[in-house]
Amino acid sequence: MSQFQEQHDKVAQHYDSILEFESVRLSEYYPVELAITTRYLQKYIANAAVVADIGVGVGHYAEFLARRGCSIYLVDITQQLLDATLTRLREAGLTGQIQAINRASATNLDCFENEMFDAVLMLGPLYHLCTLEERNQAVNQAGRILKQGGILFAAGINRMAYLRELFRSSPQLVSTRKEFHQQFLKDGNVDPEHAPPLGLAHLTTVAEFRKLFEDKFEEISMLGVESFAGAFQKNLAQLPETEVEEWLDLVERTATTPEGLGMTDHFLYIGRKRV
Repeated sequence: MSQFQEQHDKVAQHYDSILEFESVRLSEYYPVELAITTRYLQKYIANAAVVADIGVGVGHYAEFLARRGCSIYLVDITQQLLDATLTRLREAGLTGQIQAINRASATNLDCFENEMFDAVLMLGPLYHLCTLEERNQAVNQAGRILKQGGILFAAGINRMAYLRELFRSSPQLVSTRKEFHQQFLKDGNVDPEHAPPLGLAHLTTVAEFRKLFEDKFEEISMLGVESFAGAFQKNLAQLPETEVEEWLDLVERTATTPEGLGMTDHFLYIGRKRV
Protein backbone atom coordinates (compact mmCIF):
# COMPACT_ATOMS: atom_id res chain seq x y z
CA MET A 1 0.00 0.00 0.00
CA SER A 2 1.39 3.43 -0.95
CA GLN A 3 1.84 6.17 1.64
CA PHE A 4 -0.84 8.23 -0.14
CA GLN A 5 -3.34 5.35 -0.03
CA GLU A 6 -2.60 4.69 3.63
CA GLN A 7 -3.27 8.35 4.47
CA HIS A 8 -6.48 8.37 2.41
CA ASP A 9 -7.67 5.27 4.28
CA LYS A 10 -6.98 6.99 7.60
CA VAL A 11 -8.99 10.04 6.53
CA ALA A 12 -11.88 7.79 5.47
CA GLN A 13 -11.75 5.98 8.82
CA HIS A 14 -11.72 9.33 10.62
CA TYR A 15 -14.94 10.43 8.91
CA ASP A 16 -16.54 7.04 9.53
CA SER A 17 -15.82 7.55 13.24
CA ILE A 18 -17.39 11.04 13.40
CA LEU A 19 -20.34 10.45 11.09
CA GLU A 20 -22.91 11.38 13.74
CA PHE A 21 -21.25 14.75 14.38
CA GLU A 22 -20.65 15.36 10.68
CA SER A 23 -24.35 14.86 9.98
CA VAL A 24 -25.19 17.96 12.06
CA ARG A 25 -21.91 19.90 11.89
CA LEU A 26 -22.98 22.53 9.38
CA SER A 27 -26.62 22.92 10.33
CA GLU A 28 -26.15 23.08 14.11
CA TYR A 29 -22.59 24.25 14.76
CA TYR A 30 -21.41 26.08 11.63
CA PRO A 31 -24.48 27.75 10.11
CA VAL A 32 -22.52 30.79 8.88
CA GLU A 33 -20.20 28.55 6.86
CA LEU A 34 -23.24 26.81 5.39
CA ALA A 35 -25.15 30.01 4.61
CA ILE A 36 -22.29 31.97 3.04
CA THR A 37 -21.10 29.03 0.93
CA THR A 38 -24.66 28.52 -0.26
CA ARG A 39 -24.95 32.19 -1.22
CA TYR A 40 -21.89 31.89 -3.46
CA LEU A 41 -23.06 28.62 -4.99
CA GLN A 42 -26.29 30.36 -5.93
CA LYS A 43 -24.38 33.31 -7.36
CA TYR A 44 -21.94 31.40 -9.57
CA ILE A 45 -23.52 28.05 -10.45
CA ALA A 46 -26.40 28.21 -12.92
CA ASN A 47 -29.63 26.28 -12.56
CA ALA A 48 -29.41 22.90 -14.31
CA ALA A 49 -25.59 22.95 -14.35
CA VAL A 50 -23.65 19.69 -14.41
CA VAL A 51 -21.72 19.52 -11.14
CA ALA A 52 -19.13 17.19 -9.61
CA ASP A 53 -19.31 17.32 -5.80
CA ILE A 54 -15.91 15.98 -4.73
CA GLY A 55 -16.00 15.37 -0.98
CA VAL A 56 -19.73 15.35 -0.40
CA GLY A 57 -19.90 15.59 3.39
CA VAL A 58 -23.48 14.60 4.17
CA GLY A 59 -24.91 16.30 1.11
CA HIS A 60 -25.97 19.80 2.17
CA TYR A 61 -24.59 21.43 -0.98
CA ALA A 62 -25.56 18.56 -3.26
CA GLU A 63 -29.15 18.92 -2.06
CA PHE A 64 -29.11 22.69 -2.55
CA LEU A 65 -27.87 22.35 -6.14
CA ALA A 66 -30.15 19.42 -6.93
CA ARG A 67 -33.16 21.52 -5.87
CA ARG A 68 -32.07 24.01 -8.54
CA GLY A 69 -32.16 21.36 -11.22
CA CYS A 70 -28.44 20.61 -11.33
CA SER A 71 -27.20 17.19 -12.38
CA ILE A 72 -24.98 15.95 -9.55
CA TYR A 73 -22.09 13.50 -9.62
CA LEU A 74 -21.13 12.46 -6.07
CA VAL A 75 -17.54 11.56 -5.10
CA ASP A 76 -16.02 10.80 -1.70
CA ILE A 77 -13.40 8.49 -0.21
CA THR A 78 -15.84 7.52 2.55
CA GLN A 79 -18.68 5.17 1.72
CA GLN A 80 -20.66 6.22 4.79
CA LEU A 81 -20.69 9.85 3.63
CA LEU A 82 -21.80 8.82 0.16
CA ASP A 83 -24.57 6.74 1.72
CA ALA A 84 -25.62 9.64 3.96
CA THR A 85 -25.77 11.99 0.97
CA LEU A 86 -27.79 9.51 -1.05
CA THR A 87 -30.23 9.15 1.86
CA ARG A 88 -30.57 12.94 2.13
CA LEU A 89 -31.36 13.33 -1.55
CA ARG A 90 -33.68 10.34 -1.57
CA GLU A 91 -35.68 11.74 1.36
CA ALA A 92 -35.88 15.07 -0.46
CA GLY A 93 -37.20 13.37 -3.59
CA LEU A 94 -34.11 14.38 -5.57
CA THR A 95 -32.49 11.09 -6.54
CA GLY A 96 -33.34 11.83 -10.17
CA GLN A 97 -30.68 14.56 -10.10
CA ILE A 98 -27.93 12.10 -9.13
CA GLN A 99 -26.07 10.97 -12.22
CA ALA A 100 -23.36 8.83 -10.58
CA ILE A 101 -21.87 7.90 -7.21
CA ASN A 102 -18.14 7.17 -7.03
CA ARG A 103 -15.92 6.23 -4.14
CA ALA A 104 -12.70 7.91 -5.19
CA SER A 105 -10.03 10.41 -4.15
CA ALA A 106 -9.85 13.97 -5.42
CA THR A 107 -6.33 13.11 -6.58
CA ASN A 108 -7.58 10.50 -9.06
CA LEU A 109 -10.81 11.22 -10.91
CA ASP A 110 -10.34 8.73 -13.74
CA CYS A 111 -14.03 7.92 -13.34
CA PHE A 112 -14.72 11.13 -15.28
CA GLU A 113 -13.86 12.16 -18.82
CA ASN A 114 -12.22 15.45 -19.74
CA GLU A 115 -14.35 18.61 -19.72
CA MET A 116 -17.54 17.01 -18.40
CA PHE A 117 -18.59 19.59 -15.83
CA ASP A 118 -19.85 23.14 -15.58
CA ALA A 119 -18.73 23.29 -11.94
CA VAL A 120 -16.60 21.27 -9.52
CA LEU A 121 -16.88 21.48 -5.74
CA MET A 122 -13.88 20.58 -3.58
CA LEU A 123 -15.20 21.79 -0.24
CA GLY A 124 -13.17 19.41 1.90
CA PRO A 125 -10.62 17.29 0.06
CA LEU A 126 -7.82 19.85 -0.15
CA TYR A 127 -7.46 20.16 3.61
CA HIS A 128 -6.93 16.42 3.96
CA LEU A 129 -4.15 16.26 1.38
CA CYS A 130 -0.99 16.74 3.37
CA THR A 131 1.55 17.07 0.56
CA LEU A 132 1.79 19.73 -2.10
CA GLU A 133 2.06 16.96 -4.69
CA GLU A 134 -1.36 15.62 -3.72
CA ARG A 135 -2.96 19.06 -3.62
CA ASN A 136 -1.57 19.84 -7.06
CA GLN A 137 -2.91 16.51 -8.34
CA ALA A 138 -6.39 17.37 -7.06
CA VAL A 139 -6.35 20.83 -8.64
CA ASN A 140 -5.09 19.36 -11.92
CA GLN A 141 -7.88 16.80 -11.85
CA ALA A 142 -10.45 19.52 -11.27
CA GLY A 143 -9.07 21.45 -14.20
CA ARG A 144 -9.14 18.38 -16.43
CA ILE A 145 -12.79 17.51 -15.83
CA LEU A 146 -14.08 21.09 -16.00
CA LYS A 147 -15.33 22.55 -19.24
CA GLN A 148 -13.55 25.61 -20.60
CA GLY A 149 -14.69 28.49 -18.42
CA GLY A 150 -16.07 26.09 -15.79
CA ILE A 151 -16.17 27.10 -12.13
CA LEU A 152 -14.19 25.61 -9.25
CA PHE A 153 -15.21 26.00 -5.60
CA ALA A 154 -12.40 24.95 -3.24
CA ALA A 155 -12.17 25.19 0.54
CA GLY A 156 -9.14 25.46 2.81
CA ILE A 157 -8.70 25.84 6.56
CA ASN A 158 -6.94 28.89 7.97
CA ARG A 159 -3.64 27.88 9.59
CA MET A 160 -4.37 30.12 12.57
CA ALA A 161 -7.51 28.13 13.42
CA TYR A 162 -5.51 25.35 15.09
CA LEU A 163 -3.50 27.77 17.24
CA ARG A 164 -6.59 29.73 18.25
CA GLU A 165 -8.40 26.56 19.29
CA LEU A 166 -5.42 25.30 21.30
CA PHE A 167 -5.11 28.68 23.03
CA ARG A 168 -8.83 28.54 23.85
CA SER A 169 -9.05 24.95 25.05
CA SER A 170 -5.60 23.82 26.24
CA PRO A 171 -3.14 26.73 26.52
CA GLN A 172 -1.00 24.75 28.99
CA LEU A 173 0.12 22.47 26.15
CA VAL A 174 2.18 25.14 24.42
CA SER A 175 5.47 24.11 26.08
CA THR A 176 5.08 20.41 25.34
CA ARG A 177 4.24 21.15 21.69
CA LYS A 178 7.04 23.60 20.97
CA GLU A 179 8.78 21.34 18.44
CA PHE A 180 5.49 20.44 16.76
CA HIS A 181 4.54 24.11 16.47
CA GLN A 182 7.84 24.97 14.78
CA GLN A 183 7.12 22.35 12.14
CA PHE A 184 3.43 23.27 11.89
CA LEU A 185 4.24 26.89 11.07
CA LYS A 186 6.40 25.61 8.19
CA ASP A 187 4.16 22.96 6.65
CA GLY A 188 0.67 23.48 8.15
CA ASN A 189 0.13 19.78 8.81
CA VAL A 190 -1.70 18.35 11.84
CA ASP A 191 -2.49 14.80 12.95
CA PRO A 192 -4.98 13.01 15.20
CA GLU A 193 -2.74 13.44 18.26
CA HIS A 194 -2.57 17.22 17.94
CA ALA A 195 -5.92 17.97 16.30
CA PRO A 196 -8.38 15.11 16.97
CA PRO A 197 -11.41 16.78 15.31
CA LEU A 198 -9.48 17.10 12.02
CA GLY A 199 -7.27 14.01 12.05
CA LEU A 200 -4.70 14.11 9.26
CA ALA A 201 -5.04 17.56 7.73
CA HIS A 202 -3.29 20.47 6.09
CA LEU A 203 -4.03 24.04 7.18
CA THR A 204 -3.10 26.77 4.75
CA THR A 205 -2.40 30.48 4.39
CA VAL A 206 -4.04 33.00 2.10
CA ALA A 207 -0.96 33.27 -0.13
CA GLU A 208 -0.36 29.52 -0.29
CA PHE A 209 -3.99 28.75 -1.10
CA ARG A 210 -4.17 31.32 -3.87
CA LYS A 211 -0.94 30.05 -5.42
CA LEU A 212 -2.36 26.54 -5.63
CA PHE A 213 -4.79 27.61 -8.35
CA GLU A 214 -3.04 30.39 -10.22
CA ASP A 215 -1.75 28.35 -13.17
CA LYS A 216 -5.07 26.82 -14.18
CA PHE A 217 -7.72 29.20 -12.87
CA GLU A 218 -8.63 32.84 -13.02
CA GLU A 219 -9.66 33.97 -9.55
CA ILE A 220 -13.25 35.16 -9.22
CA SER A 221 -13.24 35.50 -5.45
CA MET A 222 -11.20 34.51 -2.41
CA LEU A 223 -13.07 34.93 0.82
CA GLY A 224 -13.05 34.10 4.49
CA VAL A 225 -16.31 32.20 4.75
CA GLU A 226 -17.05 33.06 8.38
CA SER A 227 -15.11 36.36 8.53
CA PHE A 228 -15.52 37.77 12.05
CA ALA A 229 -18.24 35.28 13.05
CA GLY A 230 -16.19 32.09 13.13
CA ALA A 231 -16.05 31.43 16.86
CA PHE A 232 -19.67 32.40 17.49
CA GLN A 233 -21.62 30.85 14.62
CA LYS A 234 -24.16 29.14 16.85
CA ASN A 235 -25.52 32.60 17.78
CA LEU A 236 -27.12 32.73 14.33
CA ALA A 237 -29.74 30.15 15.32
CA GLN A 238 -30.97 32.39 18.14
CA LEU A 239 -31.89 35.31 15.90
CA PRO A 240 -35.06 36.14 13.95
CA GLU A 241 -34.75 35.67 10.19
CA THR A 242 -34.42 39.37 9.41
CA GLU A 243 -31.46 39.72 11.77
CA VAL A 244 -29.91 36.51 10.44
CA GLU A 245 -29.87 37.97 6.94
CA GLU A 246 -28.46 41.29 8.13
CA TRP A 247 -25.60 39.53 9.91
CA LEU A 248 -24.92 37.34 6.90
CA ASP A 249 -24.82 40.47 4.73
CA LEU A 250 -22.12 41.87 7.03
CA VAL A 251 -20.16 38.62 6.92
CA GLU A 252 -20.32 38.62 3.13
CA ARG A 253 -19.31 42.28 2.88
CA THR A 254 -16.22 41.70 5.06
CA ALA A 255 -15.31 38.21 3.85
CA THR A 256 -12.97 39.34 1.06
CA THR A 257 -11.14 41.95 3.13
CA PRO A 258 -7.69 41.22 4.62
CA GLU A 259 -9.26 41.45 8.06
CA GLY A 260 -12.06 39.03 7.23
CA LEU A 261 -9.61 36.58 5.67
CA GLY A 262 -7.40 36.83 8.73
CA MET A 263 -10.19 36.08 11.20
CA THR A 264 -11.94 33.29 9.33
CA ASP A 265 -11.82 29.53 9.90
CA HIS A 266 -12.29 28.55 6.25
CA PHE A 267 -11.10 30.05 3.01
CA LEU A 268 -13.25 29.69 -0.09
CA TYR A 269 -11.59 30.04 -3.47
CA ILE A 270 -13.83 30.49 -6.53
CA GLY A 271 -12.08 30.34 -9.87
CA ARG A 272 -12.83 30.01 -13.57
CA LYS A 273 -10.87 27.53 -15.67
CA ARG A 274 -8.56 29.43 -17.97
CA VAL A 275 -9.43 29.22 -21.65
